[in-house]
Amino acid sequence: MTVLFHHAAALAHRTPHGHPERPERMQAVQDALAGPDYAGLDRRSPEPATLETVMLAHPEAWVRDLVRSAPADGLVHLDGDTVLSPGTIDCVLRGVGAAVTGVDLVMTGAARNAFSAMRPPGHHAERTKAMGFCIFNNAAIAARHAQKVHGAERVAIVDWDVHHGNGTQDIFWADSSVLFGSTHQMPLYPGSGAVSETGEHDTIVNAPLRPFADGDAFKEAFESRILSRLKAFQPDLIVISAGFDAHWRDPLANLMLEAEDFAWATQRVMEIADTACQGRIVSVLEGGYDLKGLGDSVAAHVAVLMKG
Repeated sequence: MTVLFHHAAALAHRTPHGHPERPERMQAVQDALAGPDYAGLDRRSPEPATLETVMLAHPEAWVRDLVRSAPADGLVHLDGDTVLSPGTIDCVLRGVGAAVTGVDLVMTGAARNAFSAMRPPGHHAERTKAMGFCIFNNAAIAARHAQKVHGAERVAIVDWDVHHGNGTQDIFWADSSVLFGSTHQMPLYPGSGAVSETGEHDTIVNAPLRPFADGDAFKEAFESRILSRLKAFQPDLIVISAGFDAHWRDPLANLMLEAEDFAWATQRVMEIADTACQGRIVSVLEGGYDLKGLGDSVAAHVAVLMKG
C-alpha cells in the first residue's frame, strides 16, 4: 500500500509574484494523481509535527528564532529566494509531519511506502540556515526520526533533484549512519556537490551531471555511483528527496530528463529496498517548477511506488 500525504495548508505558504515555488505546484500534483489509476492510494492529511521533531535535525535556538520570525501579514525574506508568510509555519510543520508519519507507517509495516505531496522543498535547508526556497529539511528529519523512534541503524537518502541537496549533506557530513547520494546538475545553484565531497566517513556520494545531460547519462551516473553504494550500505529505510526539476521542461535548470527516467529511478531504488529493508521507502517532494513536467513526473513516480 502506498500512502499519499497532502494538506490544503500547502497552499498557504505564499511567495512573491512570479516566484517559481508557488502554490500552483500543488494543484498540478493533485491533478496528476486524480485519475482512476491512482484510486488505490491511501490519501491522508498530515498533522503538524512538533518543534521537538524539527529539532532532530535543526538546533532548538535556531528553530524557535525562525518560528518567531514568521509575519502576521506580508512576507519576511530570509534570503533572496526564501520567504516566510503568515501560513508558512503551519505549512512546513505539516510537511515535516507527513515525512515522519510516513516513516512511522513504513517502519511498523502499516504501509509499504509513502509519498509526501507538500511544499516548499527542504533539501537546501542546512542545520542553521533556511535557503533555496527551503525552511526545514524534511528528508533529514525523517531519517533522524527513523533512528530515534524506530531504532533504524542505517538510513539512506537518495536525492535526484536537479539542484544539489547541500542542506542534507551539511546535516549528515560527519554521520556514518546515514548515506546521502545525490545526482544533480553542476555547475548550478547552490554550487556544492562535487565528486570530491565525500563526508568524514565516505557516506556522501555525489554524481554531478553536465548541463544538457539526458536520461542515458542520468541512468549511467545513478547506476554506477548511487545504486552501487546504496546496495552496499544495506539501509533499514530509504528516503527519497524526489525533485522533478531535472525534467527537460523545467525553467530553472538544463537537464533533459523525461518522466519515464524518474519512473526508472524509482523502480531501481525499490528493487534495492525490497532486498535491504522490506521495501520501506518514504518519498518527499522537493523541486519541480514547470507544472506539466512536475505533474507528469510525479504521476510516473507514484505509479511505480504503487506497484511495490
